[in-house]
Amino acid sequence: MYVGRLGLTDSAGRRLLVDWRSPAAEPFFAATHANPMGLASRRRYRWTRGRVSDYWDEVFTADGLEGHAALDDQSAFIASLGSSRPARMRDVLGTIAADQDAIIRAGSRGALVVDGGPGTGKTVVALHRSAYLLYSDPRLGHRRGGVLFVGPHRPYLAYVADVLPSLGEEGVQTCTLRDLVAEGAAAAIEADPDVARLKSSADLVKAIEPAVRFYEEPPAKGMTVETHWSGIWLSAGDWAEAFEAPEPGTPHNEARDQILAELLTILIDSHDGDVPADLLRKSLLQDKELIRTLNHPWPLLEAADLVGDLWSVPSYLRKCAPWLSPDDVRRLQREDAQAWTVSDLPLLDAARQRLGDPGASRRKRRHDAAVAAEREQMARVVDDLIEAADDEYGVGLVTMLRGEDFQDALVNEAALPGTDPDRLAGPFAHIVVDEAQELTDAEWQMLLLRCPSRSFTIVGDRAQARHGFTESWQERLERIGLDRINLASLSINYRTPEEVMAEAEPVIRAVLPDANVPASIRSSDVPVVHGSVSDLGSILGTWLAAHADGIACVIGDPTFLENTARATSRVRSLTPELSKGLEFDLVVLIDPEAFGKGIEGAVDRYVAMTRATQQLVILKSS
Repeated sequence: MYVGRLGLTDSAGRRLLVDWRSPAAEPFFAATHANPMGLASRRRYRWTRGRVSDYWDEVFTADGLEGHAALDDQSAFIASLGSSRPARMRDVLGTIAADQDAIIRAGSRGALVVDGGPGTGKTVVALHRSAYLLYSDPRLGHRRGGVLFVGPHRPYLAYVADVLPSLGEEGVQTCTLRDLVAEGAAAAIEADPDVARLKSSADLVKAIEPAVRFYEEPPAKGMTVETHWSGIWLSAGDWAEAFEAPEPGTPHNEARDQILAELLTILIDSHDGDVPADLLRKSLLQDKELIRTLNHPWPLLEAADLVGDLWSVPSYLRKCAPWLSPDDVRRLQREDAQAWTVSDLPLLDAARQRLGDPGASRRKRRHDAAVAAEREQMARVVDDLIEAADDEYGVGLVTMLRGEDFQDALVNEAALPGTDPDRLAGPFAHIVVDEAQELTDAEWQMLLLRCPSRSFTIVGDRAQARHGFTESWQERLERIGLDRINLASLSINYRTPEEVMAEAEPVIRAVLPDANVPASIRSSDVPVVHGSVSDLGSILGTWLAAHADGIACVIGDPTFLENTARATSRVRSLTPELSKGLEFDLVVLIDPEAFGKGIEGAVDRYVAMTRATQQLVILKSS
């Protein structure tokens, strides 16, 4: 049996390749010497430029020893993981280990936490699990919401962009949290840590609901609505009844049209006379005082204006978040209310979800007006045709032209104005989150809004949380609103050489003594190099000359790329934060002690050091 990325049959229907996600392929990945799952042996291939360049056999029974010339238990892992890295991650079907495969094939109900340190293959598991679930679970298909994959930053998404398509899945939506909100691309980091802490709370996100409800109070007094024939009394009770008309969950801006429709129904039912309903409705809509009175207690709202008012009107913030202290209310106010930061994004997102599109009502009115105008024009054409139909075919033509179905067909509603849907708005059937340890409680609300089923794959490492993660995954996730939680741990470091981990482990244990530091299973036989920043050019030059393939990364030198003489497609330059989730053959750290103090600085150093798959170099200024 041959296992591949996709199933393949020949013209006669014979199976040439078994899809790796099928039950028949599971033993290839899950078999161990303790549980061979019926396998006598398995072979893993290494491909180079479209050709088989090497292979390894692993034998599970004595009978399997015969005829195998390349026996080497576990060497496929070691050889593959020790090879040079391309600019983008590849699928790694040939080296998925049994512990990883068990997580990839776990069920989709509830939240599955994949906890593991650097090099344990968390990202590999997250990506392959996305492809597996779409293949195996019909409840997660694209027509039922599909899968959303959330990564920590744009360089990460670029790095993993080829994996899912190579596994046969083109339809998975990928994004960062910034991408979920229009203001995310330009949002700055919150400068005040106290403000960032306040905005990280899910409670402040929940203040959006009373902030919207403030604009949903019916008028306390009645009014007379004028028509071309007579005035109609609209009582305060009628207003209250109309305000109850929208279905629960209807966004505020979309509900406004439903309220107006209910008001028109109430007024038409209250009118004494034999005026046709359509003429009366048209007359009522021309009453500017009625529309003006509705706009005051139920206005069309923009999310940016709503959230901006919280940061500029202290009394409004106190009303919506009464638990805040006076000092907290003052601290959250700012001169430019709409100078958005990353910490504002969860509130903007909640406001936009709750309000809906303020332009939808205007587009609908334009749409309805366009339909009405086209119907009028077609009605005139039909009348002209009927008037001219005086021959023997006239009776049949008149009958056809007067039919509603025919007249509806004459109106091309598909050509009328519309808007492109927001593909990241959800709902999604399943969400995969990588580097989830960094999410605040407020940011989690952005994802919960998009996944009513609460079906998540949550991938992370508490020891890599830049702002600390002292509680358990269970405690954190229960607090933000998840209940069905299962934990799977990865404890083997397949990527990072022993030499690098020996240098990195003391860095994280100095601030987190109980950090989950995985055990590395391979050695590169290349020691960690310490030197001066002045050596950077020669180190990179020597490495590039000695290695025809592979990628190097300089971490911690923001001026590196300004020197175009050193810039090359094989040398990257990143901050410690943007290196998270990535891997490089050579990593060069520049003044790592300058990354910061306390937990944040230690985590940044630990993360940066463990990006190396071959060699780590640490350079310091003199």
